Amino acid sequence: MCKTCGCSDDSRPRLIDLETGLTVALDEPGQDHHHHHHPHDHGDHHTHDHAHGHGHGSTMVLETAVLARNDRLAAENRGWLAGREILALNLVSSPGAGKTTLLERTIRDLKGELPLAVVEGDQETLNDAERIRSTGCRVVQINTGTGCHLDASMLARGLRQLDPPPRSVVLIENVGNLVCPALFDLGERAKVVIASVTEGDDKPLKYPHMFRASSLLILNKIDLLPYVPFDEHRFLQHARQVNPTLEVLRVSATGGHGLVAWYAWLRHRMRDRGRPGDSRTGPKHG
Repeated sequence: MCKTCGCSDDSRPRLIDLETGLTVALDEPGQDHHHHHHPHDHGDHHTHDHAHGHGHGSTMVLETAVLARNDRLAAENRGWLAGREILALNLVSSPGAGKTTLLERTIRDLKGELPLAVVEGDQETLNDAERIRSTGCRVVQINTGTGCHLDASMLARGLRQLDPPPRSVVLIENVGNLVCPALFDLGERAKVVIASVTEGDDKPLKYPHMFRASSLLILNKIDLLPYVPFDEHRFLQHARQVNPTLEVLRVSATGGHGLVAWYAWLRHRMRDRGRPGDSRTGPKHG
């Protein structure tokens, strides 16, 4: 059992290349990083191996060595990406917030302008990767099994298989989860948290680490505001309370509202892609 976040070690994560059909178990011996000059022994497929209490009101205790190791690998990813002037964004949300729909629309609208590639993270299935592939975009799927998030080692191997060209954009669709992805830096330029009006307006207070770790908040499905009991002012107030510097965009991925501002944000980030990343982290762990 992974004691950082409670996800089980019973099923190994797998990387799946939809174009070649190649499937690789990510904890196979001898697998090394795409940009390292020495192999890494990963042991069990989860790199976080520490204890937390299980009683009511217990506090999860994070093993600093495990998260520090992930941070070291994330720093190597970040250097590799910056050296190739690749903009990598970590898209995070709860399930059903509309990440994949936003990606599909973004790819279709910008594929003639920006070179885009996608790393898909899900526990199982190729469903979202197939949707991305149908847009003509290069994509690799990482199935985490019972794991609830991507980590820096998984992304390194995904990048090796994806082989994004210099001066491109890599969009990482993380596993749908507002908890653990906040703790695990992947080496991305920034985290983008996507929320929808079909969720509660208290999400920023219930999951503060994710909103604190993110640089941009996209509030999606705003076309549904007249039909759902969602207090947008209250939601944004809570988000600013947790992270006063958080940028906010309001969009409808299906209707198209607000996408011009999202695309302008992407273009601005592309101009700064060679700089060191600004990805934030959740609670300090070392």
